[in-house]
Amino acid sequence: MADLKKLAEEIVGLTLLEAQELKTILKDEYGIEPAAGGAVMMAGGAGGDAGGDGGAEKSEFDVILVAAGGQKIAVIKEVRAITGLGLKEAKDLVEAGGKAVKEGVDKAEAEEIKAKLEAAGAEVELK
Repeated sequence: MADLKKLAEEIVGLTLLEAQELKTILKDEYGIEPAAGGAVMMAGGAGGDAGGDGGAEKSEFDVILVAAGGQKIAVIKEVRAITGLGLKEAKDLVEAGGKAVKEGVDKAEAEEIKAKLEAAGAEVELK
């Protein structure tokens, strides 16, 4: 039992990037895919934040696209993939700036969306 407790503590202590890598390894090498985005991984990321602010933990986040950056087309493609919007709607959202791409998502999903948009060149914040 001590080994399982140690393993659980290590999983809870993973950073979001490490949790994503673990998810990929489990999926690619073992065919294991977590249901609903991996609740254990989400709990691990959220636990680390609660100690930092000492207050009530926020459970829902809005992903706000602050600016498209220099690669607007790549950002529009990513927004379309994330939201399912049509080309015109995604373009309008990206050009407007300061708009929510996704609202009311859990921390793990919000961090994942933020990482994708930033990789495409956008400036993103979570609220």
